Amino acid sequence: MPELPEVEIVRLSLSKNIIGKKINKVLIRNRNLRFRLKFSFEKHLKNKFVINIYRFSKYLIIELNDKSFCIIHLGMSGTIHILKKNKKNIHTNASFYHSPSLPKKHNHVEISFNDLTLVYNDPRRFGFFQIVKNKENLTNRFKNYGPEPFDKNFNLDYMANYFKDKKKDIKSFLLDQKFVSGIGNIYANEILYLSKINPKIPVKKLKKTQFKLLIKNSKKVLLNAIKKGGSTIRDFKNTLGDTGNFQKEFKVYGRQKLNCLRSNCTGVITKIVQSNRSTFLCKLCQK
Repeated sequence: MPELPEVEIVRLSLSKNIIGKKINKVLIRNRNLRFRLKFSFEKHLKNKFVINIYRFSKYLIIELNDKSFCIIHLGMSGTIHILKKNKKNIHTNASFYHSPSLPKKHNHVEISFNDLTLVYNDPRRFGFFQIVKNKENLTNRFKNYGPEPFDKNFNLDYMANYFKDKKKDIKSFLLDQKFVSGIGNIYANEILYLSKINPKIPVKKLKKTQFKLLIKNSKKVLLNAIKKGGSTIRDFKNTLGDTGNFQKEFKVYGRQKLNCLRSNCTGVITKIVQSNRSTFLCKLCQK
């Protein structure tokens, strides 16, 4: 599933290409996404102008000129591709667009502008599009989500108060969107490794120095992932069909049975299962 960095990469690319432009046509090839697309969806988007594009957690938010918003979630395997109409770009994108790894049968939504078309491809169909009619409704849509790691409210006091009297392990909290928004399994593993914290440790046993490390390294890992274009494990590609590069810098994720990369550690990376998710750690240096 695309996490915060991957969605931010898509947002940056879309912002460069569609802000200020008018939506000329919307074509729905399959309405049966996670939430079935209403027949009013095309009518609502057509002839609207894109004012801005935001991201909250793992969601893309497109602001339209009638003060409504289109929320997009990529689900497990969703990708958005930009197909430009000028010949130079058509060749580059079309070669990916028609590649065996991206069958056209999985193209479910096409949003066309004068010079390009956005194609939403999603083999598993766990993603969705949702129209929110005003800013108040948008705020309510995300009222139960915690702050992002980049938010000033994601601080030492917040973490200490949230963890008070809690018994769950720290990794479960990093994945809990009510606690912090945008972190998924890949980056939770990397953050905990960088912080030298065992994923299974109950939060009530953590010290304030460890809280500080979690806050610092959450930002560090996510910013580095954005800089590297995100992580590609199975499905993620940016809007031009390119894969991310952060997976080349994984310290623990997917490295089971390999040596720990810390220069002063002789441990080996172990894979365990927590809450039906894969967890990777070095038991020697993650206490």
